[in-house]
Amino acid sequence: MREDAEALNIADVTANWVNAEVLQGEVDARIKALADLSHTPLFFGRLDYLHAPGLDLAEGATGENFYVGRRHVHDTDGDPMVIDWRAPVSQPFYRASKKDPMDLRLRRRFGYTAGELTAYEDEHLTDPAEAERTSRLLQTEIERPRVGPMRDIVATIQPEQDEIVRAGIGGSVCVQGAPGTGKTAVGLHRVAYLLYAHRERLARAGTLVIGPNRSFLHYIEQVLPALGELEVKQATVDDLVGHVDVRGTDEAAAATVKGDARMAEVLRRAVRSHITMPKEPCVVVRGSRRWRVPAYELEELVQELMDRDIRYGAAREALPQRIAHAVLVRMEQAGEAPDDRVQDAVARNPAVKAAVKAVWPPVDPAKLVLRLLGDAEFLAEQAEGILTAEEQKAILWTKPPRSVKSAKWSSADAVLIDEAMDLVARTHSLGHVVLDEAQDLSPMQYRAVGRRCTTGSATILGDIAQGTTPWATHTWEEALAHLGKPGSAVEELTQGFRVPREVIAYASRLLPAIAPDLTEATSIRESAGDFEIRPVEPADLTAATLAACNDALTKEGSIGLIAAEARIPTLRTALAAAGMTCLAPGEETSAEARLTLVPATLAKGLEYDYVVLEEPAAIVDGEPDERTGLRRLYVCLTRPVSGLTVVHGAPLPEALADR
Repeated sequence: MREDAEALNIADVTANWVNAEVLQGEVDARIKALADLSHTPLFFGRLDYLHAPGLDLAEGATGENFYVGRRHVHDTDGDPMVIDWRAPVSQPFYRASKKDPMDLRLRRRFGYTAGELTAYEDEHLTDPAEAERTSRLLQTEIERPRVGPMRDIVATIQPEQDEIVRAGIGGSVCVQGAPGTGKTAVGLHRVAYLLYAHRERLARAGTLVIGPNRSFLHYIEQVLPALGELEVKQATVDDLVGHVDVRGTDEAAAATVKGDARMAEVLRRAVRSHITMPKEPCVVVRGSRRWRVPAYELEELVQELMDRDIRYGAAREALPQRIAHAVLVRMEQAGEAPDDRVQDAVARNPAVKAAVKAVWPPVDPAKLVLRLLGDAEFLAEQAEGILTAEEQKAILWTKPPRSVKSAKWSSADAVLIDEAMDLVARTHSLGHVVLDEAQDLSPMQYRAVGRRCTTGSATILGDIAQGTTPWATHTWEEALAHLGKPGSAVEELTQGFRVPREVIAYASRLLPAIAPDLTEATSIRESAGDFEIRPVEPADLTAATLAACNDALTKEGSIGLIAAEARIPTLRTALAAAGMTCLAPGEETSAEARLTLVPATLAKGLEYDYVVLEEPAAIVDGEPDERTGLRRLYVCLTRPVSGLTVVHGAPLPEALADR
């Protein structure tokens, strides 16, 4: 298929060089999408139908067999050899069961090692003599060691995951998923499915995956290309609102207020405060005639635009045309016959421009936020009845900067500027947005994401129990309202495939304190996993941590050493002194370098075969409050795929201490 694409000659099929460039770009993208992945098989399953799909189930109708793979594959004659996993005919591979065989006689799973076919396993779904059983190949694939970046799960998608993946594009979906339930993979595969089912629509509007940080995006960046999807963009929320250089940080109290949804109304007031009602008439001179629009009529035009509540910039662009129209009415009453060209010329008249500038001046969003955070009197005026005096004081700069460029903007400030920009000019909307680790966003950050999909749909992924910011959302209904997607479906995934049973049970002891309303996750993994708690003397903590890492390195797979942020420099120095190579989060592991040193603040979304977790108490103490600290610890405890070793010198948090 790739050779066919490479052999295409488009020299004589385009009308001009522009069309030729566009078409060549499409061909190049097709060739790139057809690249071989040496360790990725083209098919992983086979379906034997009792009757050919799409035909009447008439007596004597013959069955048909299909191979299922990551993408459609055809032979030299164009006949299909492998059916795309997203095609309707492939759906029974994920959902068929003994209770509902979906017209399947047989489902076959293939097992691969390093890209080579090594095993297969059959399920005879309509054979009453064969009992339903757990697939050994499926179990082996789920428990395979994690080396390198995140990979696709098309061979192991479960029925409850498939329902979410194939949900229609018409509505948004929120997925509450406990650790290890595959919510991130579900979100990425949903993007791939929607691109398959609605390619033309999404190609025009665009798709975007939003992750919590760059390390996370690097970890997941190979999943969609492996499925043949190369056009999906990835970004963090900070990337979306990166209109200014972020060089500062906020105290938790200030960040919480800046992230509060009430700030949207404060900003709206601040933008609208620039509008002043006209006191003077507008007099337009054309040739020997003077046309006068009185102040009261100008005021009516301004009030009408304000009442419509359209974007500030759009209203400002409309006002000159409204004034020009009022002038044209007077021209027509005087017997003239002006046309649209005359109206445009009047709208550009210096008198009209001056009137508009006086009444509806331009607004620079960054300068507006600069004034709001630096001028106590202006803030008090705009926030009256919205923010308390204490809240206003919390967000005011103690020493206001002189300019936008010299200001040490924080991430929360950048979100405020983005909100102000949208009040001035509408933000472009995409066709579909996937928001992962959504529970950590502030209401204002939700609004920033929601602006990117006002006319499109969204897939929201997260876990309330893993909210590790002081402003973390309490309910998904609240988050969906801020996103502008109220009433969207909320699906819950509680069946874990990644975290070992004993580890998830241990971490779930924290749930009553951090998210009492959530259902405790269960794990379908047959192996309990390696799990050990090593209490040591405080003076021996570093040495014991390195010893635990050495023990983990004797096993197959990736190793994550997770510790409190303050401990990272000490551990990096100790690892270097011991001759142990360590990677940064997001860097790809290899046979020579399998150990990653992970600050607790960056652990979210990552996974390792074995995790060494140092000093849980220090991780909790590193956060602004105990609930946030315990949630951070919950995240760190649920990163392992095969085993967990907890090393501690200080007493464990109370919820974990009774083991």
